Amino acid sequence: MSEETGMIDYRTVASLSGRLLVASPVLKDPNFDRTVVLLLGHEPDGALGVVLNRATEMPVTDVLEGWDGLIPEPAVVFEGGPVQPESAIAVARLRTDVSQPACFRTFAGRLGTLDLAADPEPLADSIDGLRIFAGYAGWGPGQLENEIDEGAWLVFDVLPGDAFSPTPEELWPMVWRRQVGLLAAVAFYPADPGMN
Repeated sequence: MSEETGMIDYRTVASLSGRLLVASPVLKDPNFDRTVVLLLGHEPDGALGVVLNRATEMPVTDVLEGWDGLIPEPAVVFEGGPVQPESAIAVARLRTDVSQPACFRTFAGRLGTLDLAADPEPLADSIDGLRIFAGYAGWGPGQLENEIDEGAWLVFDVLPGDAFSPTPEELWPMVWRRQVGLLAAVAFYPADPGMN
């Protein structure tokens, strides 16, 4: 991590799994404009993550029975990314005082993915947060690193509540505001610079 900026340099860590990719204003891909992506996996053969700040209006109860009681507001499906939008990924946070359920696969500390084929009822005492994502964002070998080098993404540490924010639409400016130095000013970058 750069002490002057708060950014994480992918060259200095073994993996970016469990970190946030935050779209910079120069990223013009409409799939990722002003997005915050939680990386679920980052290996030499590619990377995979879910967009945290694109809530849909579809209630989770419309697509999954029994899981709604475990999901904080907004209890809707999120657009995880443009890859396989018909698939679902569940990101969860375990409580601190429980052992890891067999259906939970950790990717960073208490954060992990849940197998949606599991019975949700016994998980109620183990889960401290849950989001359901339709689709995901994916990168091939070296693709994400190239996009970071081009300035499309910045990498920051995730805070425990980021993936489960009750106001996901405010996550992009919020992550920028908590950075140090000039990076904090990016939070106020207008969505349409031409209107400034």
